[in-house]
Amino acid sequence: MSDTHPKGAPWRNFYGRRHGKTLRDSQREYLDADLAALSPGAVEWDENPDRTPLDLKTLFGNRPVWLEIGFGGGEHMVHQAAANPGVGIIGCEPFINGVAMLLGKIRQADVSNVAVHPGDVRDLFDVLPPASIDRAFLLYPDPWPKKRHHRRRFVTPEYLEPLARVMAPGARLRVATDIPDYVRQTLEEVPRHGFDWLAERPADWRAPWDDWLSTRYEQKALREGRVPHYLTFVRRSPENPPR
Repeated sequence: MSDTHPKGAPWRNFYGRRHGKTLRDSQREYLDADLAALSPGAVEWDENPDRTPLDLKTLFGNRPVWLEIGFGGGEHMVHQAAANPGVGIIGCEPFINGVAMLLGKIRQADVSNVAVHPGDVRDLFDVLPPASIDRAFLLYPDPWPKKRHHRRRFVTPEYLEPLARVMAPGARLRVATDIPDYVRQTLEEVPRHGFDWLAERPADWRAPWDDWLSTRYEQKALREGRVPHYLTFVRRSPENPPR
């Protein structure tokens, strides 16, 4: 059996949701009118079968580039874009209802330093140039709580290896989660893939970042009595050994 699709794309299982409740008319209008202009370029295999790297300078000029992986409803991404006009932010989210929510927030906030990939982040990793990302956010990712599903989590080699490739030495990775076992797996796997955990005291993972905007997922966790954890990692230079 071939391990690629007919167009040359590698076979990748996708386990999340792509569609939810029926979209409102306004959300459909956001998708029809705004999404194409905000897409970062030829990311999908049928658009770019040779996997030509994205031209981030054409997209954002000389701005540093940040990446939010799974932006949910987009509130954190828009908050960061508005607070940091000197950076460009790419958001990746396969759940089309979340994409529509983000597009509405982009209109409301009138931010222009954003790009949106409405699909699998692994396809985006294929076309991001090496060492091109200066900050990445992984905020309340799908916890996949059953043990047999832990291999579906983002903090596994299938995702962390390409993430490490596209992050510049010294770049920061922020991970927020309310699931203790996700914290455990994150602290085990992320350092193995070229990152150091920046923590010296409990407040370094118990307190949110100074520029944090609490998301709807965090608010649900707090209502249900779960404790958020805020983990910060820095990308090591490839020649440096783990600490």
